[in-house]
Amino acid sequence: MLLYEQIQLNKRKTIFIVTVFIVFVITVGSALSYISAGDYITGAVFTAIFASIYTIIILLSSTNVVMSMNHAKEIKSKNENLFLWNSVENLAMVARIPMPRVFIIQDSSPNAFATGTSPKNGAVAVTTGLLDRLNREEVEGVLAHEVAHIKNYDIRLATIALALVSVVAIISDLGSRMIFYARGGRDKKQHPAVLIIALVLLILSPLIASLIKLAISRNREYLADASAVELTRNPNALATALEKISGVRTPVREASNASASLYFADPLKKKVVGLFSTHPPSEERIKRLRKM
Repeated sequence: MLLYEQIQLNKRKTIFIVTVFIVFVITVGSALSYISAGDYITGAVFTAIFASIYTIIILLSSTNVVMSMNHAKEIKSKNENLFLWNSVENLAMVARIPMPRVFIIQDSSPNAFATGTSPKNGAVAVTTGLLDRLNREEVEGVLAHEVAHIKNYDIRLATIALALVSVVAIISDLGSRMIFYARGGRDKKQHPAVLIIALVLLILSPLIASLIKLAISRNREYLADASAVELTRNPNALATALEKISGVRTPVREASNASASLYFADPLKKKVVGLFSTHPPSEERIKRLRKM
């Protein structure tokens, strides 16, 4: 598949998944409202408003929270690490975005991630292991991948997905309480089949939401790989970087479940595959890169 065809395909897939996610969240809100009061419209409207406000709050504080969570230290001039600084600066110039802030994590496991809800407040973090174990072309390939995430607004998308998962968890918790305590809805005429479907949906909603979030994350990794190649014109360097990083079995000590999906490759080394993985299989990513 040609590079530009793959980029467009991944974009279309993401739009579809995000649309499904938004509809799903509103449907969960409708289910809660139907169970408690026999009215699904009120729940849909309230959920849409609540999810929007909650997402905005999360977006405004995401960068500093993520960097602090991963104990990343910012470097503020090229004198602190000339190669890293110049590499990020050059890639940002090619990508036509403002230069992201640059951070280093003291960790021997090679990895990297990007954060920032827009190119104006983007940030890139790399582990010392990445700088020590990979050659310059491979490091630049990984950095291009992270710059591509910023350029493609992937971090904003991941943050929105995380916020929606949290909203679903809150709604599910409220629903489980209302099943036992709410009485208003039981005085109304509720269709038994619809009520059962609403209850099942409410119970399973946190799991379903998490699976959708992971699907978004996996799809954006493919897009970032393709976009990185567009920036560097060197798919082999990114492929070999991925091979080296995947071959290291030591997890990133500072990484957490909350931030794992942001990393270039799975930092927790959980070896989870399929629907529950934060990243697509390294073998598949390498295979696609080799064909570019």
